[in-house]
Amino acid sequence: MVKINLRSWREEKNEEAQKSFLMSLFVSFLLAGGCVVILGEYFDQQASRQDVRIQFLEVKIGQLKTKIQEIEDLKRLKAKRLARLNTIQTLQGSRPLIVRYFDELIRVLPEELYYTSLVRSGEKLIINGLADRNQNVSELMRNLNASQWFGEPNLTTVGARESDRSFNLDVPLSKGK
Repeated sequence: MVKINLRSWREEKNEEAQKSFLMSLFVSFLLAGGCVVILGEYFDQQASRQDVRIQFLEVKIGQLKTKIQEIEDLKRLKAKRLARLNTIQTLQGSRPLIVRYFDELIRVLPEELYYTSLVRSGEKLIINGLADRNQNVSELMRNLNASQWFGEPNLTTVGARESDRSFNLDVPLSKGK
């Protein structure tokens, strides 16, 4: 018997095309969803890698800050020690000056004149003494002024005792002319 096709062949073709289209659409959605999931996982993995890198850099930055602090502490310690060394060198350098000052005080001392006290006040020497005559005090002042270790003396007081004349001189100290 002859088969009679009650459905038109066009409808079957349209239905088959529609099924094929829906199947393609479903596969496309699955592929797109898979791509979205894969890309999401990829970006999450990249973000976690970046977080690890950031944590590593933060640790290194912390270590460098600690080293910088140590360097600054060492610089401060170095500055303190250099200041101390300079102070010691200054004191060591001025030690021979005291000997030179005393030697020069003896050298410039005229006959018949005596020191009763010598007081150093900063960069000034205060000399108190006794002399037989005022000319001896004048000679001492000239000798001090001519010395390379003393500046121009200033006579502050002159007084007379029984047979001696007392005097006070302010003499600036020099480190050598």
